[in-house]
Order: sequence, then C-alpha cells, then structure tokens
Amino acid sequence: MKQTLFKNTKSAYSETGKGSTVVLLHGFLENSTMWNSHVEVLAKRNRVVCIDLLGHGQTDCLGYVHSMEDHAGMVHHVLHELKIRKAILIGHSMGGYVALAFAELYPEMIKSLILLNSSTKADSEERKANRDRAIKAVKQNFTSFISMSIANLFSEDNRLRLTVNIEAVKTQALKTPLQGVVAALEGMKIRKDRAAILHAANYPILLVLGKKDPVLNYEENSSIIEHTKTELVTFNDGHMSHIENREELTEVLLKFLKKI
Repeated sequence: MKQTLFKNTKSAYSETGKGSTVVLLHGFLENSTMWNSHVEVLAKRNRVVCIDLLGHGQTDCLGYVHSMEDHAGMVHHVLHELKIRKAILIGHSMGGYVALAFAELYPEMIKSLILLNSSTKADSEERKANRDRAIKAVKQNFTSFISMSIANLFSEDNRLRLTVNIEAVKTQALKTPLQGVVAALEGMKIRKDRAAILHAANYPILLVLGKKDPVLNYEENSSIIEHTKTELVTFNDGHMSHIENREELTEVLLKFLKKI
C-alpha cells in the first residue's frame, strides 16, 4: 500500500493496471483487501485504485466523526495526487455512501457509479437509534460486536456454507480501531439522502442488491431507481455480494464496465 497525508492524516491506497480508472471503496468494518479477488480481473483493462477509508485498514482516523463528505474528500485527495481527472467509482455498502458524496462534491470527476449493496437513502429515525445502540455495544464489547455484525451481513442460507469466508472477514474487521468504528457509525447516521444524483446523473449508474440482504430491505432500496436510468442487478443472497455471489458479480462488473 502507498501512503499520502490528507489533513495530516495517514491515508493508504494501492493502484494496479492501466486504462480507465476504477476506484474501489470498501464498506464499514472492511478495508481494501475485500477487493482482492476482483482486482486482478479488473486490472486487465483498467487502472484500479483501492483506498482504505478513514479509520479503516491502513488509514488513520481523522476525528471522532467521519462524515461521508470527509471520506469523499480523502478519496479526492488520493485521486488528485495520482493526477486522475475522471473515474468509475465502485462502492460497497458504506463505500457506496462515500461514492455518492463524492459524486455530489466532484460531479465533473465521475465517469460512472456502481453501488454495491448500498443505497441513496438517509438513515431513518429507527436506523439512527440502531446506530446509537451499536456505538454503545461496540464500546462495551468490541469483539462480540464485530463478530455479530459480520455474521449478520450474510443471508441465513449462506452462514454455514461460508463459515471460512465469514471468519476471514471478521479477522479483517477486528483490525479496525474502536475510534474508526464509532466515527463511521456517527458519520453514516448523519448522512443525507442523495436520491437526486440518480435522477440528475448524465453518466451510467449500476445498483447491485441482494434479495435476502439482512441490513438493506430489498423492496425499499430497489425502489430508489424508479424514474431513473439506473440499471439494477439482483442476486438472491445477502449484503456481501462480493463473497456470496463472487463469480456472478465479476461477470456483472466486467459487462457493465465494457459498456462505459
């Protein structure tokens, strides 16, 4: 991983391949290693940039609240350093929220958006209350919170089949510092609704959802693309499509990128 300083905060990223730039943004409790199985394939025709978001992976914490705009600013800093003027952003879960914030702040830099197991919606009052409960829980028992949170991202059908994968995700998640976990939860809680981006965008957008996603209601979140040109791909599994539907997702991404 390479390093740069964003607001005096160590930020980590990697770049592989040549061609159109594809920026991969991981989700909450993840880091850039979540993309390992996809980077090699994508890098055959693209310049792939993987970024560890604030308080995750090898990137340090910026503060006690990491807003989606803070993350987006750091992503912009990395791309500016790499002299990248336009990019395709692929964001998983929280990474999708960051991609949307980036698209709002730096629209001229977006070539395409791919939202993976993510949404344009802001947190409901119920979801905000759940974030507050999560903050208390992680402060009380960090390991227990991480273990439960990761298992709950997979569809019930896959939890036994993918035990080894789930344990690997937990191992990476446990490397996330407490401040990074809390700052991310606080940041997601205050994020704004960005449905307007799907309606106004003049670039291709793809939304990938899991029908049995335990944390994102499928019906509610698939409805966000109504009256937009956003393309929807649905898998019959949970929130972790890059693991639960790895091969199918790779095909979907390659097909979509080829059209851009």
